[in-house]
Amino acid sequence: MRFGYGTNGFANHRLPEALAVIADLGYDGVALTLDHNHLDPFGPDLRRRTAEVGKLLAERNLSVVIETGGRYVLDPYRKHEPTLLHTKGAEWRMALLERAIEVAADLGADAVSFWSGTLPPDVTQEVGWQRLVASCNQLVVYAADRGVQLGLEPEPGMLVDDLAGYLKLQAEVGSETLGLTLDIGHLVCNEPQSPPACITAAAQYLVNVQIDDMRRGVHEHLEFGTGEVDFPPVFQALREIRYEGLVAVELPRHSHAAPTVARESLDFLRKASA
Repeated sequence: MRFGYGTNGFANHRLPEALAVIADLGYDGVALTLDHNHLDPFGPDLRRRTAEVGKLLAERNLSVVIETGGRYVLDPYRKHEPTLLHTKGAEWRMALLERAIEVAADLGADAVSFWSGTLPPDVTQEVGWQRLVASCNQLVVYAADRGVQLGLEPEPGMLVDDLAGYLKLQAEVGSETLGLTLDIGHLVCNEPQSPPACITAAAQYLVNVQIDDMRRGVHEHLEFGTGEVDFPPVFQALREIRYEGLVAVELPRHSHAAPTVARESLDFLRKASA
């Protein structure tokens, strides 16, 4: 297993310092969330700043996945908005994702992870789905032209909230570039099948794994050992499908104790995967 740590769990650190701590603790990579404090995708000289981050990653021998779930990176008032489903502002979400793809291409990232977004109250399910399919069709062309792999993450509460939703979307888009990101906690939170069964069912599409603990029916990312995830079977399933990507810790609300939580998380994951 190659373990990574999400930089959204190091929100109070400057990015170079976060990368240094993550590498020093023994992680193999990072899930880099593009945000104001960590490689702002809308700041000046993005290409130059990306090259600087690339140098830091190379010096620390860290692999990278690009994450696009910055809370207020587009709107200072509305978390995670606008999305691809919105009537107004969807072009800004598309711009963010296209910039993420460009960053991923420059860094040689394993994948760009993104989600569908929550259905706005003024948009019907049918219209939202049509918008999502159209946007994904556009994104897969943009990504494929740059040699970048996408990984759509089913997210509780969003239009695509489970594996079945992803498989339906994949069938309509029909592109290998539209891979799958699985958050292990989400599998316990809202999937009818067990996490190992989900991993097996998704094997051919799986390009990125996030990991955290969680309880059934409660979308709250928990430290390891405090939820209901049975981790050894998860790692066994990943081995059986020969998954080779990063397994990155996703604890976005633990920045207040990031170095300690990151160290304890790696100790836990190493033991659980042994």
